[in-house]
Amino acid sequence: NRSLSKGIFDYLFGSFKIPAYMDAPFKSNEKCPVVIFSHGLGAFRTLYSAICAELASHGFIVASVEHRDQSASATYYFSEKPESERPKDNFPKTSASAPEDLLMEWMYYRALQHGEREFPLRNQQVKQRADECILALDKLTEVNAGVAVHNVLHTPFDWTTLENSMDLCRTAIMGHSFGGATAIEALCKEVKFKCGVALDAWMFPLNDEIFPRVKQPIFFINSEKFQWAGNISRMRQLDSAVIQRKMITIRGTVHQSFPDFTFLTGNWIGKLMKLKGEIDPELAIDLSNKATLAFLQRHLGLEKNFNQWDLLIDGEDKNLIQGTNVILFQSAI
Repeated sequence: NRSLSKGIFDYLFGSFKIPAYMDAPFKSNEKCPVVIFSHGLGAFRTLYSAICAELASHGFIVASVEHRDQSASATYYFSEKPESERPKDNFPKTSASAPEDLLMEWMYYRALQHGEREFPLRNQQVKQRADECILALDKLTEVNAGVAVHNVLHTPFDWTTLENSMDLCRTAIMGHSFGGATAIEALCKEVKFKCGVALDAWMFPLNDEIFPRVKQPIFFINSEKFQWAGNISRMRQLDSAVIQRKMITIRGTVHQSFPDFTFLTGNWIGKLMKLKGEIDPELAIDLSNKATLAFLQRHLGLEKNFNQWDLLIDGEDKNLIQGTNVILFQSAI
């Protein structure tokens, strides 16, 4: 029941604002590098504003994808109404459907069915998710080239202001949890992504066979409480002597230290619901964001000052662990 859910969320979290304006005019004096962001299982595109808005504030164009593989909590798409339901008029039809000819259709999270094997579902989903991230990059490429892209969403934003604004030779992919796996799958499928950042990646959905085919640098930023030996061992399959693969762990963090939920609850209920760890959530996301920026500068060839945080990439901070806190036994490697 959507009304009941809204009431519960309003009671628990109330109303919060982020330091960003909706549909603000775009202005940049230089071409911007691009990041495609993939959300986690049961999440949605706006749940990572503390990450995406921070990257945008440092000059990145960030596209946060809401996946339609039934892994989002809820999403929607538009389909064309049957001819019989469309308004009758004498105007000539164009190639793009008019808003009144479109029907909004909701798509909800698909839970695993009783007795259903999980890997086939998640593997199919991660492949679709990667394709959606690549499609997002393709659409941005069209916008950058000045190609008119039909947007069925009503928005006052002028997309033509993005023409020739993107440095598409400097493109990265990033994601949390299932989105971390999505980032790795997308790196395998699309060489236009020059590097990837995986936040507390859930490696289960991936086929082992893709690991040797990923040729780009990857940065794993993990929480202290979520990871386990089997998951870390799959990350270690991506280790390379010639391609930079980095891993750090943020002390005192939980899996939900990356989405915005960690900022929206008090200390007691946040820890009860495992939305908060022992570390100050603002400090945790600040470390993650700064380490990410340093990694992106290094592998996208940016001329910024993000290299001031290079030490974080190697876990050199009292709140970081170089590599992982998880003990790997020989059987898990």
